[in-house]
Amino acid sequence: MREDVMVENSLARIVLQRFESLERAGLTHLPRRVKEECSTAALGCECSIAAPGCEQNDKTVAPGNVAHPTPREETPPVTPKRGSSDRQAELDAIQTKVAACTRCRELAETRKQTVFGVGSPHARLVFLGEAPGADEDREGIPFVGRAGQLLTKIIEACTLSRDDVYIMNILKCRPPGNRNPLPEEASNCREYLDGQLAIIQPEFIVCLGAVAAQNLLQTDATIGKMRGKFYLYNGIRVLCTY
Repeated sequence: MREDVMVENSLARIVLQRFESLERAGLTHLPRRVKEECSTAALGCECSIAAPGCEQNDKTVAPGNVAHPTPREETPPVTPKRGSSDRQAELDAIQTKVAACTRCRELAETRKQTVFGVGSPHARLVFLGEAPGADEDREGIPFVGRAGQLLTKIIEACTLSRDDVYIMNILKCRPPGNRNPLPEEASNCREYLDGQLAIIQPEFIVCLGAVAAQNLLQTDATIGKMRGKFYLYNGIRVLCTY
């Protein structure tokens, strides 16, 4: 087996094993963004992201083939990596466009600032959420609130740090009241999302929630059906969780 394939499979096993060990230890819920009027108690009961107890973690399926996953029989071709400085410069160029974006009039008028993404431009692992919340809108950094603190613990449990991975969202602006992104809003942001991932060229993407998974993979399958299986996005392995 080629060394790069062995490394890829090893990282996949590490990520899955860490999620499963966290679940066994009782760390099973990551609060989603919640509306500001929600009580603190609601954070623990209404909004969650469960660590995947994957029974088919050796399967890779296409977004439209959830019911009948097929084995991943070959490794996607490896694209030559650009230098870190080149990739960071390209990300900075997209970030400049995002900061000036007014495609979604309501979001542009209500946001404090855009929230582009943070982490390593050559990360092997990307965490993808749905949209910024109030904390993120205020600080301009994704996953900095209560959910972000728990995500950091999960990343550290994978023997990584936030600087080793890349963290981003489907939308770059906070939807008013923390509502779910509208289809046209996700479509308007798609160019930026695809651009970021094309530059970073990660080996794995973890979609945090149904909105992130459905938008990235362009499917209406439920997160319950997608959870615990690998999917492919432009040759990148994607894992979906609550």
